[in-house]
Amino acid sequence: MASPTKAINLIHAAARDGVSLLVFPETYVPGYPYFIECYPPLKQVAALAKYAEESVVVDEDLGGVVEACKHAGVSVVLGVSERMKGGYTCFNSQAFIAGGDKNGRGGGVVGTHRKLQPTYVERIVWAQGDGSTLKTWKGILGSGSEAEGSEGKEKWNVGGLACWEHTMLLARQAMITQQEHVHAAAWPALSTMAGFEGSADSQIEALMKCHALTAQCFVMAASNYVDETCLEWMRENIGEQGFVKRGGGWSAVIHPFCNVLAGPVTGEKEELVTAEVDLKDLGMVKVWVDADGHYSRPEILPFGWNKEAYWRDEKGEKKGEAGKEKEKKEEKNTEKD
Repeated sequence: MASPTKAINLIHAAARDGVSLLVFPETYVPGYPYFIECYPPLKQVAALAKYAEESVVVDEDLGGVVEACKHAGVSVVLGVSERMKGGYTCFNSQAFIAGGDKNGRGGGVVGTHRKLQPTYVERIVWAQGDGSTLKTWKGILGSGSEAEGSEGKEKWNVGGLACWEHTMLLARQAMITQQEHVHAAAWPALSTMAGFEGSADSQIEALMKCHALTAQCFVMAASNYVDETCLEWMRENIGEQGFVKRGGGWSAVIHPFCNVLAGPVTGEKEELVTAEVDLKDLGMVKVWVDADGHYSRPEILPFGWNKEAYWRDEKGEKKGEAGKEKEKKEEKNTEKD
């Protein structure tokens, strides 16, 4: 299982490589619970309780990650198992954290997306997210970055979904209607699971390229891998199993016209997959198809979704430090208008 410390080290490593946005795999902290795919539910109770204990409250347990983003000038979409504040229920989430300037000013948690539908046996770990977190986040890039090419990135909308949430066409449409420019896709090591060895990479590639083209956005896909440490933990704590093996997922950066800009990286290895993206490229694509404009046909295909928050810790919309600051600025601008 990965700790916030490991994420912090990767953030600083990314900063040294000039990265301005870093996307982590699904539930990178504390790690994806592969054991749920391998054992009967009654054998998992102790492991599930421990996993919930190691899950994080975004506004309380990611202080080190937030500080790293602020001082490194790197914005992050971090996959986490999120625990409800003051409780035990968990969510499969992505935390959107803005980087700061070279003096550590600005930045912070902008918002959190909770996976709408945990898949298959994931339902014994995570609850369902609601429509209040199905959104893109403006201001995650460029809030304080002084890196070359960072100009104008404060206008970029960054959204994200996890794993087979990408099969939910209307969830992806919700991203499209919010003018998503960069999409952060979080994945587990799907190809390591029995029955998926020959198809997982193809599934991920197809879904990622589909969203890049239909949303006309850049897609950053980050997948986990399984190593011997993970398998050994399962053997020692729960027992032998033959359903998950060593290996990894499919990670890449994809252009809106489906060109692969970096990757794909597969297998049991940790590698920083980097590519340079230019928002101006979107204009060349939008001439052909603009899914939030002339290609949407709202008079024929009206679209909407329930944006109401129904979990108690989300009422009034959950916001981190950066998100609250952004809201204050928007209120001031409204008053001026």
